[in-house]
Amino acid sequence: MSRLSARIASGVLATGAAAAFALAAAGAANAGPPTSQGLAPGATVCSQSEYASFQVRGDGWATADGAKFKVVRNGGVVANTPSRVNNYAIELRSAYGNFPGPGYYSLCATNTGTRNTLATVQIRTDYGF
Repeated sequence: MSRLSARIASGVLATGAAAAFALAAAGAANAGPPTSQGLAPGATVCSQSEYASFQVRGDGWATADGAKFKVVRNGGVVANTPSRVNNYAIELRSAYGNFPGPGYYSLCATNTGTRNTLATVQIRTDYGF
């Protein structure tokens, strides 16, 4: 193999390795599927827990009289609605200065009303949004 073809081959290999590392890092994005559930009064549904390194977004929807939503990090509540709402969205980002820190996050909806409601919750983290 000539010196030129050896250099080209090593350049191709290095580029391929860099691309593989970039794709592996992109795999760190977490976006759990939406979770929907009918809630009787007093019932709660939570999204699956996702790990966030630097940002998290929660989205929730509820029919009828709405639901009370809360963001949970490592088992503790970091944000919530003061009362029932039909739509909820929150972004906690390091860039905004409101990210509580790395950890496992989930979004929960609780029916605090007197009628049944259908609630949908989703949590997305890091590069997932």
